[in-house]
Amino acid sequence: MGAVKGLFSREIVEVHAVQDISLSIEKGELVGFLGPNGAGKTTTLKMLTGILHPTSGEAQVLGYRPFDRNASMLRRISLVMGNKMQLWWDLPAWDSFIVLKELYEVEDEKFRRRVEFLVEQLQLTDKIHTQVRKLSLGERMKCELVAALLHSPEVIFLDEPTLGLDVVSQKRIREFLLTLQKEDDSTLILTSHYMQDVQELCNRVIVIDQGRLIFEGTLKALARQFGDRRMLRLTFDRAVEVADLADLGEVLENSDAGAVLGIPREKTAQVTAAALKALPVIDVGIEEVSVEEIVRTLFSQSSKTNAS
Repeated sequence: MGAVKGLFSREIVEVHAVQDISLSIEKGELVGFLGPNGAGKTTTLKMLTGILHPTSGEAQVLGYRPFDRNASMLRRISLVMGNKMQLWWDLPAWDSFIVLKELYEVEDEKFRRRVEFLVEQLQLTDKIHTQVRKLSLGERMKCELVAALLHSPEVIFLDEPTLGLDVVSQKRIREFLLTLQKEDDSTLILTSHYMQDVQELCNRVIVIDQGRLIFEGTLKALARQFGDRRMLRLTFDRAVEVADLADLGEVLENSDAGAVLGIPREKTAQVTAAALKALPVIDVGIEEVSVEEIVRTLFSQSSKTNAS
């Protein structure tokens, strides 16, 4: 019996998903909420929408404590999760919209105008009367957005809204969210692993790692704080061996025509001078590392730290 018990018993491990995060978001802001997998982003959104109750600390959204699940607050917020559905699979999206209209107590005329606006913006006129299961992933996500925005929420939490979508659908949803924010003056809090989403939508970013806040500010400030490298782009008049480049910096690209080196920002002038002296350089360019590369490096360093 002891052996059988050993097969089915489980060890309980306590994990602090979010720790000591303090932040404030103003009305009308578009804020990116970034972090590697398991950083605590979705957990934080679930606490801010009242799905989870924090074990300590306080949170307020529109003056309400989210975990009280106050009906007035719930009518003023919305949560969109790219990997979760609220639409009924075997029914047309329109049927779900009607049910949500009643749940949120949206007046008939307001509902009509709102649906017209959302459906037109998302180009769904010929899709909302089709069974959800027959729609493409991009069409389903657009219908999910309509469902989440029918009641004109003031604060919108978006958890990976473009997850798994093709680039055309991603771009259309980004354009829609910008239009929506201007139309409604709503507040958007976005998590996404697609940096294009963040760069096009957000005027401020919050970065967390292992449940802790590590950065809060603009994308430019993020680049200044963590972008300690530059890219030195060299054009040659003949091929150069990798071994001749390695002493100058990290060789990111190399071909007969030229090379790209990753170099410390503070050594830009020194390395450039050394390259011009030692190599057959006919042209040189210095580029800043992209925000996407900076964030990717941050997340990569986090993964290595967690693994060790």
